[in-house]
Amino acid sequence: MKRELGISVYPDHSDPQADREYIKKAAELGYTRIFMSMLEVTEGKEKVSEKFGSIIHFAKELGMETVLDIAPSIFNDLGISYDDLSFFAELGAEGIRLDEGFDGNKEAMLSYNPEGLAIELNMSNNVAYLDNILSYEANEPFIYGCHNFYPQEGSALPYDFFVDCSKRFKNHGIKTAAFITSQSAEYGPWDVNDGLPTLEMHRHLPIDLQARHMFATGLIDTVIIGNAYASAEELEKVAAVDRYKVSLGIEFVPDVTSVEKKIVADPKHFRRGDITSTAVRSTMVRVKYADVANPVHDNTQEFQVGDVVVGNDEFGKYKNELQIVLEPHSDTRKNLVGKIPQAELIMLDFLKPWTKFQFVAKN
Repeated sequence: MKRELGISVYPDHSDPQADREYIKKAAELGYTRIFMSMLEVTEGKEKVSEKFGSIIHFAKELGMETVLDIAPSIFNDLGISYDDLSFFAELGAEGIRLDEGFDGNKEAMLSYNPEGLAIELNMSNNVAYLDNILSYEANEPFIYGCHNFYPQEGSALPYDFFVDCSKRFKNHGIKTAAFITSQSAEYGPWDVNDGLPTLEMHRHLPIDLQARHMFATGLIDTVIIGNAYASAEELEKVAAVDRYKVSLGIEFVPDVTSVEKKIVADPKHFRRGDITSTAVRSTMVRVKYADVANPVHDNTQEFQVGDVVVGNDEFGKYKNELQIVLEPHSDTRKNLVGKIPQAELIMLDFLKPWTKFQFVAKN
């Protein structure tokens, strides 16, 4: 399934012009999705329609689709019915996210709405919620899944639980989404804002690493920045993330050579299928650079987990093979060329047999 990027906008807490500028910048960078919260609406139907419709149609003209996050109370507040979703379609929305669920049959019926709105379900519960809905013969192409975000420090999902929840949706081929958090954005839908990630482990990580990690799980199709407004630099860093290949940051050592930098930058790294527990081996670069000299560094140190090494001139047929160290060891036939930053070692778990990967230089 195609992988996408999204942003979040909160019209009940923000300036309309600032929203437009943010959406325009994101659209120019290739973002295609907007998460928009309607959980806090307090004005009448006419004002809500004008406020939300204006910004949603503006985004639509730029090629961005909007999913509205709603709660059951909004139907009473606005005098509308679950049996008629035309209000949301007239706003220009592509779907509605049900922050709270029903009995399964209700969600299934909603998926047949004549407006063709997607019905997005809360993914952050490890129960048979989706299976129940599908058992009522839901209109499956119009069922999406999206995790929650968590504004309170320490309240977001642990990784293993996130995986279990996500697999329930991914195993059915349902389109999935989850949130990462900006480190510079100042607000979300509530008065507590310690960031807005789905995963607690992401809360204080660089935003591009969050995105790379989320896509690397293979469980999430749409990665959305949960809080607003992410800085221009953050938007650009996330937009530059390869959504289909595992990307690892690397900090080069001072004596790395230009040849070794070229080997690291090669776009076609993959882990050998006959893996070893000692290191991730990328062997095709040794063929490509077989005739290129690579003198020995002063490298008598023990290599540590996350070190990136390249075979030197004393390594015979393995000269210029690139390896990522998984177990500490020493070998003077390998030159230390760089280190994967400590925070990025979480990416090593995704380097399976035949996994394609690349490096993102940090210096």
